[in-house]
Order: sequence, then structure tokens, then C-alpha cells
Amino acid sequence: MSHILAIDQGTTSSRAIIFDADMKVKAVSQEEFPQHFPDSGWVEHDPDDLWSTTAGTCRAVIERAGLRPGDIAAIGITNQRETTLVWDKTTGKSIYNAIVWQDRRTAEFCRGLREAGKDTQITKRTGLLADPYFSGTKLKWILDHVDGSRERAAKGELLFGTVDSYLIWKLTGGESHVTDATNAARTMLYDIHKGQWSSTICDLFDIPMEMLPEVKDSAADFGMTRADLFGSPLPILGVAGDQQAATIGQACFEPGMLKSTYGTGCFALLNTGSEAVTSKNRLLTTIAYQFDGKPTYALEGSIFVAGAVVQWLRDGLKMIRDAPETQPLAEKADENQDVILVPAFVGLGAPYWDADCRGAVYGLTRNSGPAEFAKAALESVGYQTRDLLEAMHADWQSDAAGATLRVDGGMSASDWSMQFLSDILGAAVDRPQVLETTALGAAWLAGQRAGVYPDMQGFAETWALDQTFKPQMSDEERDRKYAAWKRAVKATMSV
Repeated sequence: MSHILAIDQGTTSSRAIIFDADMKVKAVSQEEFPQHFPDSGWVEHDPDDLWSTTAGTCRAVIERAGLRPGDIAAIGITNQRETTLVWDKTTGKSIYNAIVWQDRRTAEFCRGLREAGKDTQITKRTGLLADPYFSGTKLKWILDHVDGSRERAAKGELLFGTVDSYLIWKLTGGESHVTDATNAARTMLYDIHKGQWSSTICDLFDIPMEMLPEVKDSAADFGMTRADLFGSPLPILGVAGDQQAATIGQACFEPGMLKSTYGTGCFALLNTGSEAVTSKNRLLTTIAYQFDGKPTYALEGSIFVAGAVVQWLRDGLKMIRDAPETQPLAEKADENQDVILVPAFVGLGAPYWDADCRGAVYGLTRNSGPAEFAKAALESVGYQTRDLLEAMHADWQSDAAGATLRVDGGMSASDWSMQFLSDILGAAVDRPQVLETTALGAAWLAGQRAGVYPDMQGFAETWALDQTFKPQMSDEERDRKYAAWKRAVKATMSV
């Protein structure tokens, strides 16, 4: 029993990964599922797809690894955050599709909260902004639009959960209706200071508290899987939302440690320890992880478009065929051109939170071409990351300025992008040997609870560096380029 099964349920696919006793990947299984867009700005998943792909990849990866159920010590789960589900407690059938974190259907309700001054009490209790991004307003929408659902919820007939709760309920055959503190902290219903669901906010949204799951530590006993699923029952011992799992996987356990994950978007987290720092720069205050009932807090900033800007070059402009082509293109760009791309395709995230502005390109000349566009696209990710880190340092007001940033995610594999990131930050950027940090974080949570993996200190010592990128740009050039970026953002937001 020296292996750990990590479930990584994402926005476009479900993955199952087997880690061995040395926390090395032994086997992987992945399955994509459809996205549903029933209206402008709406994004949904079929809950049955989330479940079937999760169960299917788990069975497949166990077989692929050549293991028996008895070889697996525990299961760890990490998941797309904020996505919202409501299901019948008796039948397990969802009463509506899962409303995905990207969904914007509750924007008008959130605007009303802000105009009525209700957003202040939400931020004070939850650390979040009144935005459609989070689960609370999605849950309210379901209860408002599915006939009889609020009454049924009040009677205890319906259950709410984020994706982790839903999967655990299915895995345990309805025995466990639970979540962990990191996922609870993303619902806009959880008081991150008191460590409990907020009756004040539930009343504001008219949400019956009977339907909310029990909140546990990130490493805890979440229940046993049904015996018929994998051949014998397996304990679920670790749960964390995907960005928190990546923070754990990067061993960012000390206050001041930073990680940034580059996927479709980018999520940066700064560990602030036992202090829940209230942002003055429109960042989010959240829970990084929780052990023994004690939360460790973080400041979080979200960039909506990171890797997606490369997809735009490929699918929108047809300038490249594959993402790796951007690096050699960027290297060929004319250094005398200062082309700046502000990729506000779906608005700007932190610290601007401007949902209405759209993308723009500045500094074009007659000689601007694919190379200059590729360079501007990759640089835009570095500029946006600096925006986040500047806001974090201003909020925390510590000596973290210049601290090393740990990076992961697909885009972190680009040496050019990571070197520019280091240059524009004026700080070192560390890329680990293991880029599967999200699944690794979930696996470690379960593995250390099961006694298979080392404790926090021991795990931190296993973190292995692939490459450090150090600043090579002069202070003068760094300041000039970042000032030009800030002017471009200001111009984009003023249109």
C-alpha cells in the first residue's frame, strides 16, 4: 500500500494519476468531456460527464499501473474551483447542469450587490469580491430558476457542493457530504475568519444552510469509496482546490513564498501565514491550506488570459501551428519595435477587475509581423504577473519584494517566457523538475495522512529545482518597458 491515486478534475478534462512511494508519477489516464454554452456568457458541464470521466480514468490508471486496489493507500482529490452543483440527496440526480466558474450569468445580481453596498460585508467575511466567478451567486441562480428547489433544499432533500463535494458523494455512495476549507473559501458563503458557513450571507442570498457540506481540513478522513467501484474500498484522505493544491505541490509553506501557475489563465498565490491580509488592491484573500483546524492564508491574483493568448495566435490569427513555435518567433523579433499586446479578450482580472474592456495592440509599425506579435503575446504574461505581484507586495508590506517566484503549468516550460518574467519582475524565477504540481499537491495531502509520504518539512526538502532564471535586464530598461505596459492598460480601459 505504497501508492497514491490522485484525481485531478479540471475544466476541460478529468485525469487520474498514480504516484509511487517516492512521489514519482507511475501512470496517467485522462479523458476530455464536452463544454456547454446555452447562452452568451453561460458555461455549463453535464454532472454525469464529470462523474463518468472521473470514475473511468481512475479505473484505467489503476489497470495501466498494473496495480490492485490493495496497492493503493489513499486517494487525493484536486478540482476546478467555484463550479457549482445541486443534486437530490436520495437519487443523486442533479437538478441542473454544473454551472462552471467561468460563467457570467449572475453579473447583474453582483452589480446590484455592489450598488447596494452589500459587497463590503461579503469581502469582510469571505475575502472575495462580489463577482459571478464564485459559487454563491451560481447556487442562488439555480434555486431561483428550478421550480421548488429552495423549498426542497430547506427540507434537506437537496445538497449543494463544489466539484470535490460532488465527486466524494458519488465515490462514497452518498455516505459523505463534505468539502475542505480551500474549496469552501471559494464559494462566497464561507467565513474564512470564523471557519464556518456564514448565516449572514446565506440569508442575503436566500440559501438554506441545510444543503451545505461539512467543512474539513485539507488532509482529513473524507470517507471510503464504494467497494464495487475499484474492487475494494479506498480511503479519501486529501482534498484541495486546484490552485491551492499547486501551492502545496510547490511546497510554498513559508510566509512570503510565491507560486504562479500558467495554464489557460494564470493564478498567483502568496502565502501570508496565519494572517488573513485584507487587500487594498482588489486581490482575493483566501485559504491556502488547513491542517489541525488552523488555516494558512494567502493573497491570490487571477489573470484570465495567459496560455490562451498563445492559443489566439494559433487559432485566431493563424500565425503559428503549435504553441512551441512562439519561442523561436519571439527570439527573431525586431528589438527596435515596442509592440505591446493587452490580452483583455474577456476583460482584465486582478488587480483591475474590468469585465467590460477588450484587448488592444499598441506600437505597430509597417514592419510588425508574426515575430513581433509572438514576442508581445509572451511578454503580456510577464507584465500581468508583475501587476499581481506589485499588488501583493503593496498589500502585505513585507520584505517579500524580490522574493523568488516558483512557477508551474504548461507555459512555464518556455525558457524565453520565464526569462522575460524574471527580467520584468527583477527577481529570480524557479521552475521545478515536476510540473505536475497540482496533482502532486493532492497526492501529498492524502499520502502524508496515510503515513506513506513525509511530513511538511520532509516534503519541502524533496522539492527539486529544474532551472533558476535570474534577471538580466537593466533597471532602466525594466522600468521603461513596464511604464509602457501601464500606459497601454490605462488606454485600453479608457476605451
